Amino acid sequence: LVALIKKDGWKYPSNTEWWSMLREKVAANTKISKALALRATPQMNYYTVFHHISELLPHDCIIVSEGANTMDVGRTMLNNSLPRHRLDAGTFGTMGVGLGFAVAAAAVERSREKGRRVVCVEGDSAFGFSGMEVETMCRYKLPVVIIVVNNNGIYSGVDAETWKEMAKLGDLTSVAPPVSLLPEARYDEVMTAFGGRGFLVKTVEELRSALQTSLSDWENPSLLNVLIDPSSDRKQQEFPWLTRSNL
Repeated sequence: LVALIKKDGWKYPSNTEWWSMLREKVAANTKISKALALRATPQMNYYTVFHHISELLPHDCIIVSEGANTMDVGRTMLNNSLPRHRLDAGTFGTMGVGLGFAVAAAAVERSREKGRRVVCVEGDSAFGFSGMEVETMCRYKLPVVIIVVNNNGIYSGVDAETWKEMAKLGDLTSVAPPVSLLPEARYDEVMTAFGGRGFLVKTVEELRSALQTSLSDWENPSLLNVLIDPSSDRKQQEFPWLTRSNL
């Protein structure tokens, strides 16, 4: 059957109702995502971060992606140009694999005559599962670029001022949302503690500058700690797939 298809040059028609519907959906999603990415706000959101990352990454880089909203938004905003150039936490979000993936990918690329860049984009909660692997990267001089999209929480967090106010109300283990993490944690300093390069990023200009600097360094691993709006969210999903229990 495959041989016959190749021989006759058959292709599924591009003018079918199904293809037309898909193209309309793609165009609508692209328009919404671009509007979110270019929205002028005091703090960056997920879409702004991914918009600028995607403009700077080499087309042949190995993308590692792990997180909650970070991975979900990244799957639509941070596209790999080539097959077998992407690793992420999978359908059911197996957290903790991201940095291990990045270490393995960087080791393989170093064995090639012309290695490709390995860029690991992590949510701050995902980074917490295996963050100490930055020591492995520094120990073996694996030039992985880690980008931690830091919203102070798991799906959502709170800002530093709100955190301080909650602390006045009593024990934070009782009053703080269980999905919140320490606001503005300095993940970049975890990398510098082992001799790598760390960048604290709060603006688009700082993001682009830090990423360009990191991509030009083939000797050391880098970590960009990108602070975004803690209330930043992904656009609403139109279908309940993987968000509704079958029980």
